[in-house]
Amino acid sequence: MHKEKEKREKHKSGRTKKKTDGAFVNPPFYCDYGKNIEVGKNFFANYNCMIIDVAKVTIGENCMMAPNVAIYTAGHPIHPAARNSAYEYGIEVTIGDNVWLGGNTVVVPGVHIGSNVVIGAGSVVTKDIPDWSVAVGNPCRVVKKITEEDKQYYFKDRKFDDEAWEVIKDL
Repeated sequence: MHKEKEKREKHKSGRTKKKTDGAFVNPPFYCDYGKNIEVGKNFFANYNCMIIDVAKVTIGENCMMAPNVAIYTAGHPIHPAARNSAYEYGIEVTIGDNVWLGGNTVVVPGVHIGSNVVIGAGSVVTKDIPDWSVAVGNPCRVVKKITEEDKQYYFKDRKFDDEAWEVIKDL
């Protein structure tokens, strides 16, 4: 267990552009270069995270990624003649603070996801997502704005119990 933790720490600090406080990546983790990835404090990526960082990927603080999240900055032309030339482009992806990407989410090149956003499991994010949004689907679309009232619920219409609410209400 100790050796596995050492391997993760070495892998994590050696692949990302800057060291961050509280960052944790559950292996396996896949990337092209690693040097084009920048994450904020308390970053968490669950199993099978893939970041194709041909261009810069910037991820804010307190972001969580469920298993099998993929972020792509690389792409190829749509016309077969141009694509067959082996041309590859890279367009940066940015993700704000306090973002949760659900399992099997795919983020394509050029997308900007705002802060305080939840992306539902299985979504394919092809367009920018504004702050304080819940977005789902393929293609991913905003289904609701996150409001102060949402703070009292942990899942859909299920409210926190009194003990948990005492901890959460003033955060």
